[in-house]
Amino acid sequence: MAKQAGSLAALIGNRVGLGVGTSPWPEDYELMGVPFAKRGKRIDECIEIVRGLTTGDYFEFHGEFYDIPKTKMTPAPTQPIPILVGGHADAALRRAARADGWMHGGGDPDELDRLIARVKRLREEAGKTSPFEIHVISLDGFTVDGVKRLEDKGVTDVIVGFRVPYTMGPDTEPLQTKIRNLEMFAENVIAKV
Repeated sequence: MAKQAGSLAALIGNRVGLGVGTSPWPEDYELMGVPFAKRGKRIDECIEIVRGLTTGDYFEFHGEFYDIPKTKMTPAPTQPIPILVGGHADAALRRAARADGWMHGGGDPDELDRLIARVKRLREEAGKTSPFEIHVISLDGFTVDGVKRLEDKGVTDVIVGFRVPYTMGPDTEPLQTKIRNLEMFAENVIAKV
């Protein structure tokens, strides 16, 4: 993943951010033979490795889960790849506060307010003043006024979709309907924000 992200960033002028997170479902870890209880430490090592391997310099890592000999990957981006951490648990918010951004996975608007306040407070406590991205999934993303409300809360990016990703079964919506929905969204929201 570090090689792919680093090469892509180098090829397209550093216009890449990398979203990471841990699954909340123990079954995902059981399937891979990975201890669920150590998922946080494992993703912390992954983040450190991606950051190190994408510098363009020699990097080595010796951790609890990964052991990487002195390695240099090229091409490399000329700027660090922003790492955005997803999740709603306090551990995820703490990890995000140490990274370059946070990704919200959807949910109640009041919960979103609480989570944004928490991640901002964690950044302040850590003395973090660097730019920080907040990407959210919110119904407010479907109206101009809603996008403004999100911006006022510190949201930098809104994730919108026209199909619930957890819906079981095939996507049966006709292509023309999808195109029409995107065109309406572009005309009524994107063009006005």
